[in-house]
Amino acid sequence: MSDALEMSVSQIFRKDGEKFAYVSFSDGSRRAEGKIPDCKIHTNSGFSEDEVSQLEAYMGRELMTLKNMAAGIHVMDAFLS
Repeated sequence: MSDALEMSVSQIFRKDGEKFAYVSFSDGSRRAEGKIPDCKIHTNSGFSEDEVSQLEAYMGRELMTLKNMAAGIHVMDAFLS
């Protein structure tokens, strides 16, 4: 039986005028990382192709929620508190 799937979202990054954030999924032994807004998994260690497709579909369905989560992360606030 695998551990529960955990998800984390990064702050918003900007590169070449484009905004993006990373979304990571982990269940202990497996890990995958994708990027929004393109909703594609870019690194994968242990998830099947079907599971990667499901993670990408999840990012697509929840894109606005994930964007809002990323927008709410302010790294400097963690250092100042």
